[in-house]
Amino acid sequence: MACSVFHLSKIHLQKYTPSKRYLFPCHCPNLESVSYDRRNSKGVFNKFHFKELLFRGKPVSCHPVKQLPSHSSEDVNPFGQEPVTPKRNDDFKQWDSTTAKLAGAANLPFLLLQLPQIVLNARNLLAGNKIALLAVPWLGMLTGLLGNLSLSSYFIKKKETEAVVVQTLGVISTYIVMLQLAMGEAMPLPHFIITSTLVAFGLLMNFFKYFNMLKPEFWHLWEDFIAVAGLSTLPQVMWSTLGRYVPNSVLPGALAFVLSFSAVIMGRLGKLSKKGVEFLGSISGWTATLLFMWMAVPQMLTNIASPDNIKGLSSISMLLAMIGNGFMLPRALFIRDLMWFTGSGWGSIFYGWGNLVCLYRFDCISKEFFIASTTGFLCWIGLTFWRDATAHGLASPLTSLKELIFGQCHLRVSILR
Repeated sequence: MACSVFHLSKIHLQKYTPSKRYLFPCHCPNLESVSYDRRNSKGVFNKFHFKELLFRGKPVSCHPVKQLPSHSSEDVNPFGQEPVTPKRNDDFKQWDSTTAKLAGAANLPFLLLQLPQIVLNARNLLAGNKIALLAVPWLGMLTGLLGNLSLSSYFIKKKETEAVVVQTLGVISTYIVMLQLAMGEAMPLPHFIITSTLVAFGLLMNFFKYFNMLKPEFWHLWEDFIAVAGLSTLPQVMWSTLGRYVPNSVLPGALAFVLSFSAVIMGRLGKLSKKGVEFLGSISGWTATLLFMWMAVPQMLTNIASPDNIKGLSSISMLLAMIGNGFMLPRALFIRDLMWFTGSGWGSIFYGWGNLVCLYRFDCISKEFFIASTTGFLCWIGLTFWRDATAHGLASPLTSLKELIFGQCHLRVSILR
């Protein structure tokens, strides 16, 4: 839950007293003494002009008393003061460090995630067995790639370096698989060319942003672009995935494009309410997560519709997908990032373990392999919630899940006087 700072003339805020339980600093920032001079407010707001309004998308308003939500330590330290870092217990520090290392360790399984599939596709291409490539639906790869690309931009803003690397590796490895599908005529060439252009441009934008080489105006435009592209692509991909059950049409994507583009323009011109702007800012991240989550759906539908081609699916790739996403779960739970936890949880359960179920159902993997992977996954989930509850000083692991879903913040802050 975000803390708040009130714009008043020369009002000082009390620093809070640290408690025994803490959340990630970006959710509950430190409060410091902040002063505001009403006499300078007019001059500050006069500097805004139409270009800044268009690029920044923030309505210009000035009120005598205005409550400003602060979601990071920068919001309550606008003049460069050093924030007050509360003392944390050893369990909290240890689990904080461990979850960050686990998120970084996810690079290895994600780096190797598509390698078995890439090797298998290469063998089928060399053998002239292009039909086997149909076991990997290009729509599923496309949604996963777009989701990884958008999530990498999301994690760059959150400064989660480990997650940025993981998502970038996901983009590169998935693109290689799509290249093989295009070579085997399992993916339309025009779609592959458009995808290649988007991937190259997106990686460049993320690179420049990560190293602070990009102007804020261009980054805001990129955020608007991925929001419109994601909102337009998601319903169209969902519709196309169900193509054998519904008529072929581009209406879902076209309608979503018009609505999302109109919403972005209204937001830039200050025509949306405060809640509308907040919703528009959060929906792009959730759209990226849904794109990533939808990656598992075409694959499972393909497994059910064409069980004879399931041998073209690599069981090692599915196991690595379960492990890689599983390594991300502790960090997402620790910082109470519901969107990250949802995407990683879905990837572990439905894309990784779910495809292992299909492979086991059609006798493509042994019973021992399936039981061992299932048991290890369930034990990992239990360990994640137990360690998180211990680090935060919670009585029950279910409380961690409750805080994750409902966004409760138990950091005790001194009352404003």
